[in-house]
Amino acid sequence: MVKLLGNQLMNFTKMHDEFIHTWNAAMESGDTSSLERMTEDYYVAFFDGAKDKPAMFNRDESISGMKQSVNQLLGAKKKFENRVIRLKDANHAAVFYELLIEKDGNVLARLFTIENWQLINDKWMLARETEERIN
Repeated sequence: MVKLLGNQLMNFTKMHDEFIHTWNAAMESGDTSSLERMTEDYYVAFFDGAKDKPAMFNRDESISGMKQSVNQLLGAKKKFENRVIRLKDANHAAVFYELLIEKDGNVLARLFTIENWQLINDKWMLARETEERIN
C-alpha cells in the first residue's frame, strides 16, 4: 500500500506540475480550455479580507470567472509558491500553496489556496478549492 501511494504521489505531482505549466500557457494565450477539469459538483469558496463569509462559486461560475480573469491579465504570470501536496488516499489529494499573480514585475494578487482533487476514471479532477486573499 505504501508503494502504491508513493507511485500515486509521483503521478499526481507530475500531473500538477503540468497543470501549473498549463496555467501559465493560458495566461499567455487566453485559452483556458485545458484548465476546465472540474467535477460536476465543483465549487470554490473565496475569502476576501475582512468579509465574514466567503463568496461561493459553482463550476460554471468559476469557469466563466476564470476566462474573464485570464483575458484581463493576459501576459501575467502565476507563481505557485511553497506548494505542499498530500494524498488523503489513492483517489484523493490536497494541494496547499501561496499563489502570486505578477505582471511587469508587480505583484497584483497574493492568495492562499487549497485545492482538493479526486481521481475519476483515471483522470485527476478538481473537486473544490478554498482561496483567501492575503495582500
